[in-house]
This record gives sequence, C-alpha cells and structure tokens, in this order.
Amino acid sequence: MAWKDKGKKKEYDKQYREKNKEKIAQKKKEWYEKHREKRKQHQKEYRQTPEGIKSHTITQWKHQGIIFHDWDLLYDIIYMLTSHCDNCNVFLQGRGNDRKCLDHDHSITDRDNVRNVLCCLCNIRRG
Repeated sequence: MAWKDKGKKKEYDKQYREKNKEKIAQKKKEWYEKHREKRKQHQKEYRQTPEGIKSHTITQWKHQGIIFHDWDLLYDIIYMLTSHCDNCNVFLQGRGNDRKCLDHDHSITDRDNVRNVLCCLCNIRRG
C-alpha cells in the first residue's frame, strides 16, 4: 500500500506499534536469538577495526565521567596524536604503566573536564 500522506503513514505505524507491542517484542527476541552467533562474530570483528576501537574508547570515557564538547576532536587530535606523557614525558606505548590515560577533573560535572593525556602511573599519582 503506497501512502501519499506521510503524516497518515506515520500515525498508522505508531498505532500499529502500540497495538502490537508484545508481538513485535516477541519477533525481535526470536530474531536476536536466531542470529546470536552471527551478531557476536560481527561485534568481535568490528571491535578490532579502528572505528570500533574509537567507539569503545569513547564509550569507556563517558562511563568514567569524562565530559568533552567534541568527542572526535578529543580522540583523533588530542588522544591519538599524543605520544608522550604530559607530566613525565615518557613515551606512551599502549601497554602496562606507560599506556595512555585521559586525565580529567572529577569535581567538574557540567562542562569539559579533560586535563591532559598522561601515562597510567602519572594519572594514578594525580588521582
């Protein structure tokens, strides 16, 4: 059925979803169960890509309470291009105590609270 009036189509879809909530939820659940392994494999592969790594890193920052006005700028320019700790100048290799840590001010909760990129040890010392 072709809808000429998009507003009517939108309203019809909304009513259908309200009326068939349980049916839609059940179909969604069945699809997810049927495709479980395929989705897990896809997620595993995605997490290995640069885009997946970036997405995971930004999500972790948000969970840690980091606030920034432009996540792409923070990750691509500030975080990725920093090669040495801003405090002790050690080369940041990505593993162990000399991996990159994003230092932020825990007392600021309503605006950007990122201070700088440090090695893990300096970040722990700073608290």
